[in-house]
Amino acid sequence: MKLSRSKILFVALAIVLAAGIAIAEPHYGRHGGDFFGRGFFGAHLNLSDAQRAQMKQIMAKEKPALKPLFHQEMESHHQMMQLIQSGTFDEAKAQSIATQGAQVHAQLEVEHARIASEAYQILTPEQKTKLAQFMAERQQRFEKHMQEHEQGAHSDETPNQ
Repeated sequence: MKLSRSKILFVALAIVLAAGIAIAEPHYGRHGGDFFGRGFFGAHLNLSDAQRAQMKQIMAKEKPALKPLFHQEMESHHQMMQLIQSGTFDEAKAQSIATQGAQVHAQLEVEHARIASEAYQILTPEQKTKLAQFMAERQQRFEKHMQEHEQGAHSDETPNQ
């Protein structure tokens, strides 16, 4: 089965999101089991023990690079919230905070893409296919939700008679 470029990017995004959740979570066991062992990857993709170990190694290796970026992103958000709550809006300061936050976010995206690429290489062809199918279904649900949301927004704009 040949995957299109957009499907591959979408699958990579899914892995990035999953990796981000796992890294941001200080304890893998927060929801009743480690993220890779009994979570999405472990249950849905049927990861082997060796694959779970490799995923954990990737996350452990990358966590030191990601942790300061997460903190910087949180700090940018905190600064923006302080500006909003200050009672006076300073557009130049808001722009500066937003620019700094966007730079940190871009660094995080690159790190996530690298992690996703490493994690994706661990999967078997069957697991890659299963992940692609899951992501395609998820994309369809998302698109349906967005259409319903847009239709709801348009009906809200229609004046009552």
